[in-house]
Amino acid sequence: MRVLLFEYISGGGFNQQELPPSLAKEGCLMLQALLDNFAQLPAIELSVMLDYRLLGQLNTSAVKQLIIVNPDTRVEAEFARHITNADAVWPIAPEFDGILQQLCGLVAKQNKVLLTSPADAVAVTGDKYQTFLRLRQHQIPTVPTQLAEYADYAEGEWIIKPRDGAGCGDSAILATQQDFTDQPRNDRFIIQPHVQGDKTSLSCLFQHGKAWPLSVNLQGFAIIGQRYQLTEIVVNHSDDHDKYRPLVKQLAEAFPELWGYVGIDLIETGSAVLVLEINPRLTTSFAALQAALGLNIADLVLQLLEGEPAIVPRQNQSIILKVHS
Repeated sequence: MRVLLFEYISGGGFNQQELPPSLAKEGCLMLQALLDNFAQLPAIELSVMLDYRLLGQLNTSAVKQLIIVNPDTRVEAEFARHITNADAVWPIAPEFDGILQQLCGLVAKQNKVLLTSPADAVAVTGDKYQTFLRLRQHQIPTVPTQLAEYADYAEGEWIIKPRDGAGCGDSAILATQQDFTDQPRNDRFIIQPHVQGDKTSLSCLFQHGKAWPLSVNLQGFAIIGQRYQLTEIVVNHSDDHDKYRPLVKQLAEAFPELWGYVGIDLIETGSAVLVLEINPRLTTSFAALQAALGLNIADLVLQLLEGEPAIVPRQNQSIILKVHS
């Protein structure tokens, strides 16, 4: 099987501008882990797009074709050109500006096997307000969400974030009525109450109405200038999957479009487990799953093409991923 890998940040999505250091670090972590997974699989021919500034920073020994993206490369056209020569394609990209949805659409347009959730799944889960509406429709506990355009101030702390944002860089805590008033008030942003609790995440596999939890992760954050910054992730923080299985089953039934690896962000209070976001793509936690559980996620995703995956962890340890210092 000829597989094309394209991680947007490390693969040239920023080829005409400065590489954002934090996004580039997370992108390289995910891409290297995926390369390591595929290196263990026979009969796979890998093609990988790579930003010219990252040459030599990744172990690409398993790659048959390394596609260097230079400043003058038209990235989307280059991606579409190499889809033609692939049997299957695995794009990893942020949801903002419709990037991931567009990449998935390009793969579907050429009738190639897409190793992630399709564009229609990204359209829903990549929009935090549409995600909230779907969760509420299926009575899945979540954080109350309003469009910023229509939100009225009430006493307490709030968080404003883009509807299609990835990560927490463009989110802000609103601690006063003046903070609330000063923020953009249009339908590109949502406002939520600032809920206190443990920030956990689930790494899962989905298959059009079915789902399997792989790991429970604990996210560590710092608050700098009224903004959250992800500092570390404890991957496989807990092996109590039974606590989350009913929720994962509900999500699979509510979002039957989801397929492949999916990350679920949660807030756990003393009385509830609330779904905050659904990421229809690889998340940073993926980078440590093989070390934590001995699972080859690329192999499991390929198994989804034929039936249910054989998830057999060969080890059980917690791994700390440092994201920002």
